[in-house]
Formats: sequence, structure tokens, C-alpha cells
Amino acid sequence: MNAFSSGAAVTGRFAPSPTGPLHLGNAWSFLLAWLAARAEGGRVILRHEDIDPDRSRQEWMDAIERDLRWLGLDWDEGPNHGPHGPYHQSLCRHLYEKALDKLRARGLVYPCYCTRKELRLMAGAPHGAADGLGDEGAAYPGTCRHLTPEERAHKEAEGRKPALRLLCPDDEVTCFDDLVLGPQRIPLQRCGGDFALRRSDGVWAYQLAVVVDDMRMGVTQVVRGEDILLSTPRQLLLYRLLGGDPPSFAHIPLLHDARGERLAKRHKSLSLAALRESGCSPLAVVGYLARLAGLQEKDEPISPARLADQLRREGSFPWNALPRGPILVPDGAERRWKP
Repeated sequence: MNAFSSGAAVTGRFAPSPTGPLHLGNAWSFLLAWLAARAEGGRVILRHEDIDPDRSRQEWMDAIERDLRWLGLDWDEGPNHGPHGPYHQSLCRHLYEKALDKLRARGLVYPCYCTRKELRLMAGAPHGAADGLGDEGAAYPGTCRHLTPEERAHKEAEGRKPALRLLCPDDEVTCFDDLVLGPQRIPLQRCGGDFALRRSDGVWAYQLAVVVDDMRMGVTQVVRGEDILLSTPRQLLLYRLLGGDPPSFAHIPLLHDARGERLAKRHKSLSLAALRESGCSPLAVVGYLARLAGLQEKDEPISPARLADQLRREGSFPWNALPRGPILVPDGAERRWKP
């Protein structure tokens, strides 16, 4: 059992960002998250992470739900039903503000006046964004951490709007057992140091929003790509500071194309909508992904429900069956999924 597991029934979740169509890489993550929960008789929640108003669209939310149903994945609660709403992050700003106030009351929040250009220059420095920090930015050197009230007033007089950052412990090392990667020991400074809780344009940061939402929804198991591994120490710190019980984490290998590039929205032929419209069988797609995950030996069509039944009989999800490292999807793989 993971160190953070309470032994209660598993609650997993889908947490897509509605900024474009789902693709095969998303299907891979969501299928494994669904199976991991269903294998233990657990529940699944759907939450739309539409926190960025400039990129999120209702049409993509509708498409995501349609694609998940086409693949054979359901959920026990989500938009329009369930006891833990809202299930759209855009409707939860008051909850993030409440969490921010709790951190601010402990003296753990400070304004950061660094511009995006300055942050990009930091990202170009050694140990920057290339260290797996993704969209959350490069390691922040604490430039604004110790500004005096007069210096802050001067920055604001220049018209700079501050982001809000969490004051992180300098020497903290986060230890946890990942269901896939095993024991982890990660210095928090490697994860970027003082990270943003709210951007300078007022948009709430992913790290705070996801922790607040997973806490209030009772999520006990998070399955996601290994590219987000360095977000985990940040989130575990927030769980501790906000008084929540963290879930277990499973960071799974990512799907890549034949050239080694991670599958993304630009791989339009592998979007679930394109696969569906071209006549691909969802059972064949699931069977292919199940074979990649080590859940069956051949690319045999199968439904998620049937896979879940098999795993329930076995008693748990076989995390050790997953391959290690990038998983390549050859060009033209989709041709084999047509009847």
C-alpha cells in the first residue's frame, strides 16, 4: 500500500484541460486511471480544468465527454451531477482564494513582480525549464522574496502587477512511494523553488487549484504522465500546509510518435475524434493500449469494462506490468484499428 493511502475505497479522477481535442496519449492516461480505480471497486470523477479563460472552451469540454464515452469510459460524478461540485475550475475561484488566505495568514505568500520576459530569461539559465518543470516555469531564484515594503511600492508604481508565490522551505526533501516509479527522494529546490499560486493576470496556478480540488473531492489516487513528476513535491507541500491527506501517485510512461516526440494535440490523426470519424473501433484502440500496458499479450479488441472485470478478479492493478521509458507508437498504427 502506498504510504499516503488510507486503505479506503479508491477514488480516481479524470482532469482534462479543455484547450483542444483528446488524443491517443490522453486516452492512454485516462484508460489507466479508470482501470486503476475500477480494479479495486473504486469511483471515478470527471473535472474540467478550465482555469485558463484564454484557452478553455465549452466546445472542447463537450468533445472531451463525447470522446471518453466513445472509448467506453464512464464516471460516477462530474459536470451536472455529484456531491463535490463545482466540477469546473472556473467556478472555484472562491475556494482557491480561501486556501490562499490560509497560507497568507501563516506568512507563506509574497508578491513577485518579475515580468514574463524576466522569467523567460531565467528559464534559459542552467537548471531551468529543461529540468522537467514544464509550463510552471524555471527554477525561481527568489528575486522578490525579500523585497521591502518600499521596494514593493516602487514596483507597483511602475505599473507592475504581482504574481503571488509560496515561500518554500529551502532545504526540504520530499520522499514518497510512486506506484510506478517506486521510492522517490526529490529536493524541493529541484522542483523550482518558490512557485506561483496565482499569476500576475489573476489566473490561479495549476498547483494550488489541483490540490484544493482533489482535497475537497476526496481523490485518493492520481494517475498521470511521468512528465509531471516534479509537480508532486510542490503539491505534497500544499497538502501539508492546507491540512489535507494526499493521494497516492502513479506517474506513467508517455506515448511518443515514431520520431520520439511526445504525443500532443498537434498529432491530429491520433486525436480520438479523428480515429472515431475514420471508422476506428474503440475496442481495438483499447486493446492496443491494453497491450502496451502489459494487460494483454496481443492487440485484441476489448472493452474497458471487460478489462476492469479481469483486474477485479485479480484484486488490483498490476503497476509492475507497465513498461519503463517512452513508448513509441509507429506511423500508421491507427490503420490496424479499423474493422
